[in-house]
Amino acid sequence: MQAYKVKGKVDATGNLVVAEPIEIPPGDVEIIILQVANEVKSPTETPTESQPETPKKREYKIQALKHLLENAPPTPPDFDPDEARWEALKEKHNL
Repeated sequence: MQAYKVKGKVDATGNLVVAEPIEIPPGDVEIIILQVANEVKSPTETPTESQPETPKKREYKIQALKHLLENAPPTPPDFDPDEARWEALKEKHNL
Protein backbone atom coordinates (compact mmCIF):
# COMPACT_ATOMS: atom_id res chain seq x y z
CA MET A 1 0.00 0.00 0.00
CA GLN A 2 1.34 3.42 -0.97
CA ALA A 3 0.56 6.55 1.07
CA TYR A 4 -0.01 10.06 -0.32
CA LYS A 5 -0.48 13.26 1.65
CA VAL A 6 -2.65 16.02 0.17
CA LYS A 7 -4.57 18.97 1.58
CA GLY A 8 -8.31 19.27 1.18
CA LYS A 9 -11.47 20.71 2.68
CA VAL A 10 -14.89 19.47 3.64
CA ASP A 11 -17.52 21.75 2.14
CA ALA A 12 -20.86 22.77 3.69
CA THR A 13 -22.59 19.73 2.18
CA GLY A 14 -20.10 17.33 3.76
CA ASN A 15 -18.20 16.47 0.59
CA LEU A 16 -14.43 16.09 0.64
CA VAL A 17 -12.77 18.46 -1.86
CA VAL A 18 -9.13 17.91 -2.84
CA ALA A 19 -7.87 21.00 -4.67
CA GLU A 20 -4.68 19.54 -6.13
CA PRO A 21 -4.34 16.71 -8.65
CA ILE A 22 -3.12 13.34 -7.39
CA GLU A 23 -0.82 11.35 -9.66
CA ILE A 24 -2.09 7.82 -8.93
CA PRO A 25 -3.70 5.24 -11.17
CA PRO A 26 -7.52 5.00 -11.16
CA GLY A 27 -9.05 2.56 -8.69
CA ASP A 28 -10.34 2.17 -5.17
CA VAL A 29 -8.55 4.06 -2.39
CA GLU A 30 -8.76 4.15 1.38
CA ILE A 31 -9.01 7.65 2.85
CA ILE A 32 -7.84 8.63 6.33
CA ILE A 33 -8.90 12.11 7.44
CA LEU A 34 -6.96 14.12 10.03
CA GLN A 35 -8.83 17.24 11.03
CA VAL A 36 -6.76 20.33 11.79
CA ALA A 37 -7.39 21.19 15.44
CA ASN A 38 -8.26 24.79 16.25
CA GLU A 39 -8.20 26.19 19.75
CA VAL A 40 -11.77 26.41 20.97
CA LYS A 41 -12.70 29.25 23.30
CA SER A 42 -15.86 29.33 25.33
CA PRO A 43 -18.42 31.99 24.30
CA THR A 44 -18.27 33.60 27.78
CA GLU A 45 -14.49 34.02 27.71
CA THR A 46 -13.18 37.30 26.38
CA PRO A 47 -9.54 38.05 25.47
CA THR A 48 -9.22 40.66 28.25
CA GLU A 49 -10.34 38.31 31.00
CA SER A 50 -7.59 36.41 32.76
CA GLN A 51 -8.53 33.40 34.76
CA PRO A 52 -6.19 32.01 37.40
CA GLU A 53 -4.49 28.78 36.44
CA THR A 54 -5.73 26.01 38.67
CA PRO A 55 -4.32 22.56 38.10
CA LYS A 56 -7.05 20.08 37.28
CA LYS A 57 -7.35 16.95 39.36
CA ARG A 58 -6.62 14.02 37.09
CA GLU A 59 -8.42 10.72 37.34
CA TYR A 60 -6.35 7.61 36.75
CA LYS A 61 -7.73 4.35 35.43
CA ILE A 62 -4.77 2.38 36.82
CA GLN A 63 -4.74 3.08 40.53
CA ALA A 64 -1.45 1.24 41.08
CA LEU A 65 0.39 3.97 39.15
CA LYS A 66 -1.52 6.92 40.64
CA HIS A 67 1.11 7.81 43.26
CA LEU A 68 3.96 7.51 40.74
CA LEU A 69 2.23 9.70 38.15
CA GLU A 70 1.12 12.37 40.61
CA ASN A 71 4.64 12.79 42.02
CA ALA A 72 6.57 12.58 38.75
CA PRO A 73 8.62 15.67 37.87
CA PRO A 74 7.37 17.70 34.89
CA THR A 75 8.83 16.99 31.48
CA PRO A 76 11.40 19.61 30.41
CA PRO A 77 10.27 21.82 27.51
CA ASP A 78 13.19 20.68 25.30
CA PHE A 79 12.45 16.94 25.77
CA ASP A 80 12.38 15.05 22.47
CA PRO A 81 10.72 11.61 22.79
CA ASP A 82 12.19 10.40 19.49
CA GLU A 83 15.69 11.31 20.61
CA ALA A 84 15.15 9.54 23.95
CA ARG A 85 13.85 6.45 22.15
CA TRP A 86 16.88 6.47 19.83
CA GLU A 87 19.30 6.80 22.76
CA ALA A 88 17.64 3.85 24.53
CA LEU A 89 17.87 1.71 21.38
CA LYS A 90 21.53 2.60 20.88
CA GLU A 91 22.27 1.61 24.47
CA LYS A 92 20.26 -1.62 24.24
CA HIS A 93 21.90 -2.78 21.01
CA ASN A 94 25.40 -1.40 21.69
CA LEU A 95 25.38 0.90 18.65
